[in-house]
Amino acid sequence: MYSPVYTHQIETRKKRTYKLFQILFSLTFSLFIIASAVKFTLMFKPLYYFDIQHLNIVDHSNFSKDEIVKNYDYVIDYLLSSKKQDFKLPSIPYSKYGQIHFKDVKRIFTSIDILLIITGLISAIGLLITLKHKKFDFLKQTSSILIILPIVLVTAFLINFDAAFTIFHKIFFRNDYWIFDPDLDPIIKILPEEFFFHSALLIVIVIILSIIVLKLLYSKFSKLTY
Repeated sequence: MYSPVYTHQIETRKKRTYKLFQILFSLTFSLFIIASAVKFTLMFKPLYYFDIQHLNIVDHSNFSKDEIVKNYDYVIDYLLSSKKQDFKLPSIPYSKYGQIHFKDVKRIFTSIDILLIITGLISAIGLLITLKHKKFDFLKQTSSILIILPIVLVTAFLINFDAAFTIFHKIFFRNDYWIFDPDLDPIIKILPEEFFFHSALLIVIVIILSIIVLKLLYSKFSKLTY
């Protein structure tokens, strides 16, 4: 038989290992939820359709609503497609710099897709392990990790969205092609900064809703362990 001291050391080691697993799993699950929120926002075309009217994009851009919708839908479908294809707007002119920028944007969303697959698989395995052992602390830990991002983003938006928008582009793009010349890339006229602000808010809302769901699930399932 093992001595009480040795048994205690084994149990302590197991607890530390499982605690580390819970933290890593919570971080991975958080990344999965954040990436899902971003992907959902990209796919949620009704937000833009609402903004066409709300932001009066037709009058500001001098394009018809049908033309705006057709070109916007093309951009989203291009970004969502897993196929390699040249960027060619249906009816709005564009420069080679604009074309390069949208290829860069597509590359970012491709990376997000890869992140979703990796974190999704790890999260699925983590869920199976935690549910098997009826350990639900990851729900609380994940919600605690996630709450940091909305606080940071909302604070940045309230202080200066223009500055936050610029910093975002400088971090994720290696060139300044995102600074569109309306004469060369008139598509910028149908993509006002206010729309990106609304998109950012939608990402925050989805994350906040995820936090609420996680907390409710934790409150429900944690009672089952007692």
